[in-house]
Amino acid sequence: MAAGRRILLAARPVGEPKDSDFRIEAMPLPVPGSGEMLLRTLWLSLDPYMRGRMSDAPSYATPVAIGQVMDGRTVSEVVVSNLDGFAAGDIVFSPNGWQTHAVSDGKNVRKIDPALAPVSPALGVLGRPGMTAYTGLLDIGRPQAGETVVVSAASGAVGSLVGQIARIKGARAIGIAGGPDKCRYVTEELGFDACLDHRAPDLPGRLKAACPKGIDVYFENVGGAVFEAVFPLLNNFARVPVCGQIATYNATEMPEGSLRSSALTRAILTKRLTLRGFIVSDFAARHGDFLRDVSAWVRDGRVRYREDVVDGLERAPRALIGLLRGENFGKLLVRVATGAH
Repeated sequence: MAAGRRILLAARPVGEPKDSDFRIEAMPLPVPGSGEMLLRTLWLSLDPYMRGRMSDAPSYATPVAIGQVMDGRTVSEVVVSNLDGFAAGDIVFSPNGWQTHAVSDGKNVRKIDPALAPVSPALGVLGRPGMTAYTGLLDIGRPQAGETVVVSAASGAVGSLVGQIARIKGARAIGIAGGPDKCRYVTEELGFDACLDHRAPDLPGRLKAACPKGIDVYFENVGGAVFEAVFPLLNNFARVPVCGQIATYNATEMPEGSLRSSALTRAILTKRLTLRGFIVSDFAARHGDFLRDVSAWVRDGRVRYREDVVDGLERAPRALIGLLRGENFGKLLVRVATGAH
């Protein structure tokens, strides 16, 4: 008897994903065996990396196969447990993917205490996006007091925390975001020193005016025209943590005007730049430091966060398409189960 639902990858997108690239279907309620537990998904995180998982191009992770459940991290409730250390009613972080229920053997699952705080931030500011911001900025960017830190996608789950941590460390934080509402949020709510709308004319000129001493750290989430505006302003010995390239994820060819490799490598040499791509799992040993610091900053009000919530698993495909267009405002979450923690 069908009791659950799941969303599968139906086709590999060409350019921007479309509705027909996904398929939603009913499924029987899974039955956990010995050493397993049944999880009910409460919250599903939607993130830009999912576009890469839909492609079969070589990458750091295995792509989702056609007909396979879409990859995704969740906050879930334990329904039935045959696994030591977990009991019915426990709330856990788990990689369930895009489905209402999943069977787990406990791998990559950790408990969340709903008595301490809302559980949804375990997918955002206190989850992978938060740790990405924390480790990318502090371990690669290494901002110093008085330096200028620029971050793209500044109102998003990663970028919003990058700028706030930069401020905590005594640096100037300059954000780049899409639209005046997001820019106001970044400055007025998050406390950045400035935020520039990349959709408005003359981003290079406005960015130069906002960074009169140049840029010491650029946290790269976007690529494309934003990187083109930032690159000439990088100071000697600037550090560039490369987290994402959301502007190019749907591209079928390189945009006109892209930096040529010779110009890029020459500047890396002459300015002694550090450009380092990273995946958050590179810094797994820092998880305890991240939770200690960022949870304390959230409690004392030095770090704020915003969630963009859509209701219903069936809305996940359209929400991901919108995310890749920059339509979300804050950490994008799907509330899969109503009445969830």
